[in-house]
Amino acid sequence: MTTRVLDLTRATKCDPAGGRRLPPPLLPAWLAALLLPAVVLAGLEAAVRAGAVPANLMPPPSEVARTIVDLAGHGLAGHATASSLRVLLGFLGGAGAGLLLGAAVALHRGARGMLDPSLQALRSIPSLAWVPLLLLWFGIDELPKLVLIGIGAFFPVYTGVTSGFAGVDRKLVEVGLLYRLPPPALVGRVLLPAALPAILTGLRNGLSLAWMFMVAAELIAASRGLGYLLSDGRETSRADIVLAAIVLLALLGKLSDMAMLALERRLLAWRDTHPDTGARA
Repeated sequence: MTTRVLDLTRATKCDPAGGRRLPPPLLPAWLAALLLPAVVLAGLEAAVRAGAVPANLMPPPSEVARTIVDLAGHGLAGHATASSLRVLLGFLGGAGAGLLLGAAVALHRGARGMLDPSLQALRSIPSLAWVPLLLLWFGIDELPKLVLIGIGAFFPVYTGVTSGFAGVDRKLVEVGLLYRLPPPALVGRVLLPAALPAILTGLRNGLSLAWMFMVAAELIAASRGLGYLLSDGRETSRADIVLAAIVLLALLGKLSDMAMLALERRLLAWRDTHPDTGARA
């Protein structure tokens, strides 16, 4: 009888818990991730070569690749480094403020009533609306760029922290109170672990917006950076430079998101999630 049950389990490909597994992927994960970009690039290359798409408005991918190689010998590394440092510093400042204020609002009723309505109103202001004010306050040096990037990173992190703490199961808090945990221990041992998935999601979203706000900042006033390359390509009618900058922004953004995702997996290794579902790099 036991042998028949085991054979039936193998035949239906069920896991020990009784849930049916998803079918194995047809392609390795890295190959599947490259399949769609490769098809799009090949189709675009063919369309431009055939004359279906104007080459002056949409250069073929091969020309964009040659432009990136050419820019690599003319200071491209400096532009990428300048943009990456701005994103890093702005994100650290904005995310740090979002973590502190989000925790204060989530854990203190008085702070929630005083701060949350104003912050929710400020959250709806578009990024470009801050630019004239920041230029008036701080000039055209680095500080307004960093502040603008920090603003972009702040609100997703703040929202992730507040929603994460608000979504903690009340039963978990009651168990902590039952064991008479003091407030610091209750936060560290019950509330924070339960809210950590939402907090890390907010950090990932904040990092993504930091890259977007960096481009807005560099388009206004900058002499270095990928946003400056975008502006320079527009002013010189070089669509290949514009597309090269966009490709580099996408690559840098993806690499930073992969780093954040690796941190998320490390910090949330205790979660019992299905191996065939969930976020992937």
